[in-house]
Amino acid sequence: MDEEVESQKATRGLAGASLEGPRRIVCLTEEPTEILYALGEQDRIVGISAYTVRPPEAKRDKPIVSAFVGGHVSKIKALEPDLVIGFSDIQADLAKELIAENLQVLIFNQRSLAEIASVIVDLGSLVAKRDEAVRLVDEYRRRIDGIAEASAKRSVRPRVYFEEWDDPMICGIQWVSELIEIAGGDDVFRERARGKLAKDRFVDEAQVAATDPQIMLASWCGKPLDADSVYARETMGGVEALRERRLVEVPAEIILQPGPACLGDGLDRLVEIISGFGEDPGPR
Repeated sequence: MDEEVESQKATRGLAGASLEGPRRIVCLTEEPTEILYALGEQDRIVGISAYTVRPPEAKRDKPIVSAFVGGHVSKIKALEPDLVIGFSDIQADLAKELIAENLQVLIFNQRSLAEIASVIVDLGSLVAKRDEAVRLVDEYRRRIDGIAEASAKRSVRPRVYFEEWDDPMICGIQWVSELIEIAGGDDVFRERARGKLAKDRFVDEAQVAATDPQIMLASWCGKPLDADSVYARETMGGVEALRERRLVEVPAEIILQPGPACLGDGLDRLVEIISGFGEDPGPR
């Protein structure tokens, strides 16, 4: 009899459960914030990362509770979130601390464009906006397909080296590599970009020189590019990209954010750079 009563209580509890998803969300990186804003669900966000720049109103309206690797656990807990969303193995230690405080934590680890699309849909599903998220992904896909089709008609595809960090040198992550290809370039470290960990993408000057990239793109995870130090690299001095002064900085916030930013402004910037190959870009 006791088991039957407990079963009935559980059933009633499920029947009364909210189907609207979490109401108080902390976003430890920018992309879930931008996705939730795009879905019109920004009122659910109660805390964001200090590195959030998109959309601009997020930093104005939401309290900052984390950096990227670390976060202010007591501040996050004080917000009483019913979900904390993070990204990648780099936030594993922070996630562990938050879980130890009995918080609900969801860590995504998207690396490819397909996985980015899946995350958008997953977040939409969490906040009862799955259909809207699917439509958003479809819009991105149609746009990307159109750019890829136009790029495929190019007679020349420049060899491109993307540098995510300078010491140690780290080549571009998978979604960046895929976007380079869509924009009309050939990523010189296409295979290495599939590495799941940063150490899988370590390269050195000799390896870069061996590929002789014609364009070098740099986005150093939020710190400014030191172009002089790159041009001073002895082993790489002979590569075409540096010899012809084709070193271009791409803002981290539009290319290293695995969400709407890289699918929109990030891809547009790559198209602009690569389509200009063969023209004199002048000093960078």
